[in-house]
Amino acid sequence: MQASDFQCLAFYFGKIRHSTNSICENLRNLRAEKLSPMSTLSFDIQTLREGYLANTFTISDIIREALRRIETGDSKIWISIDSEERLLAQASALEKRDPKDLPLYGIPFAVKDNIDVANLPTTAGCPDYRYFAQNDATVVAHLRAAGAIPIGKTNLDQFATGLVGTRSPYGTARNAFDPDYIPGGSSSGSAVSVALGQVSFSLGTDTAGSGRVPACFNNLVGLKPTRGILSASGVVPACKSLDCVSIFSLNAGDGQIVLRATAHPDQQDPYSRPTPAQPDSPRAIARPGMSFGVPHPEQLAFFGNADYQDLYLKSLDCIETLGYQRRLVDISPFLDAARLLYEGPWVAERYWAIRELIENAPDALHPTTKAIIEKGIDPTAVDAFNAAYKLQALRAKSETVWDEIDFLALPTAGTHYTIAQVEEDPIQLNSNLGYYTNFMNLLDLCAVATPTGFTPNGMPFGITLAAPAFHDNKLLSVADQLQQASDLPLGATQHRRFSDIQPQSYDSLSIVVCGAHMSGLPLNHQLTELGAVFNRSLQTSPNYRLFALPNTTPPKPGMIRDEETGTTIEVEVWDLPRSQWANFIQQIPSPLGLGTIELSDGTQAKGFLCEPWATKDAKDVSPHHSWRAYLQAASQPQ
Repeated sequence: MQASDFQCLAFYFGKIRHSTNSICENLRNLRAEKLSPMSTLSFDIQTLREGYLANTFTISDIIREALRRIETGDSKIWISIDSEERLLAQASALEKRDPKDLPLYGIPFAVKDNIDVANLPTTAGCPDYRYFAQNDATVVAHLRAAGAIPIGKTNLDQFATGLVGTRSPYGTARNAFDPDYIPGGSSSGSAVSVALGQVSFSLGTDTAGSGRVPACFNNLVGLKPTRGILSASGVVPACKSLDCVSIFSLNAGDGQIVLRATAHPDQQDPYSRPTPAQPDSPRAIARPGMSFGVPHPEQLAFFGNADYQDLYLKSLDCIETLGYQRRLVDISPFLDAARLLYEGPWVAERYWAIRELIENAPDALHPTTKAIIEKGIDPTAVDAFNAAYKLQALRAKSETVWDEIDFLALPTAGTHYTIAQVEEDPIQLNSNLGYYTNFMNLLDLCAVATPTGFTPNGMPFGITLAAPAFHDNKLLSVADQLQQASDLPLGATQHRRFSDIQPQSYDSLSIVVCGAHMSGLPLNHQLTELGAVFNRSLQTSPNYRLFALPNTTPPKPGMIRDEETGTTIEVEVWDLPRSQWANFIQQIPSPLGLGTIELSDGTQAKGFLCEPWATKDAKDVSPHHSWRAYLQAASQPQ
């Protein structure tokens, strides 16, 4: 071959090079595309579902493609993978079903290797701990029932102890964007497998941030649900009283689909609890005008990472553009609670979880893992009660924050370290990564990590939305809005596909108010203090009269039905939680009561009416058509 031929080849390879990949990397990509026409297919749930419904491909096609992507990727992402024969048998069985019947029909997913999958080993990142699971963990069983297929088990920080992803004898799963940076832990393999598009979603666990930090570092949505709504039966415990199964997904809509398939009570898990079918508080529903909390500047920590600080501030601006109101809040009770997790006796739970192994085979543990967990033998019962009392006091203080805001918006992590940096100082840097995460389960919060940007060197950044228990769907809704506004690719792919969160209602009844309970008037607080939310302002049908009742404090009107001489009256409709109706009714004085009111839009609702006898000596203010208009006119000098 002559020199000119080599020049032509060099020119050709230069043309097909997408960034700084080597020629060998490009050849691998070309070979993969030739082997699989679906190599560029997005694995988000909606895309796969549409393909199944259109008969564009089969479940068997997707399983083979998932296995191909895994085989050509980083071997340290996975600890074990189910056999192709068994996976295709599951696919074949599902292909006999109607895709419309199963919400996760044919969706491939990964499972962190501290969660049992039948006929696969569970290691928790420790070869000496390895056992074969006879049954699926409850959460895996729910996913199978919904049509999803577990591909295999992913790498993790040993015994789910760590936020870095580098504490595994199976190696370090490479970050999806730069192999020099940590992938985040402990659910490292679960996050990277989704970010690279090897599976559609994955299960992790999150005791101290393990479902959020890896999501941030790999540009994913990471849901840490309300503790207990996903069963932990079949999960190797870290801190049994605090553990959560978590969900990694490419977008918030996918996360909600998986949550709905898995959030079921389980009698086998003593910490399981049901999630309300409909929350009875409107604050559990995302609504424009809600307020979000931001820590005081001195309470923020970015550990010298100016890029993360800048991206956080830009993320807050983005939330405001979505219609939410920013408020500064004191998060010191949250930070104080966070320190209790590893500095207090909860580390004894980690010791309890693997007591037999650490006492009989201590060398089986990763050195850093061992150094952390073996401290769990030191705390006394007195220490445990002392910490429990401190935590209860901090819970009480932290709950006052939720009187001011509807959700918190925090950095998921203050910075992102390289593997080399973590190796030099593994415990302190790991602790830094837990600054915004360690308190969540101690204070019974739910949280969603959401991608919002990239640093100048191309590494992901994201924030975490947090709220009290059972507000999971509210946070997912805000995360969905934020993800769409940020318009970032999904994970480390080039796809942009966002599945809108389905609207949610709460368990409420509408009440019509015509006087002192209207917005801005003296008794409106009786509604808002019980969690009522403004619905709409309109008029009654033209069949009502309004009277100013004498000797009432504050001044109150009485509305009666009069089909002969009536007119329209201005009213407001408020949505009052069903659970609070009895409390509200007790505050209604005679001669007022509740009845059915006809509205100008043709609907009917319960609302304030007055006993007719009380209007005999009252002033008829119906010509004003509004209690507000009457009050304004009455306040004018005569």
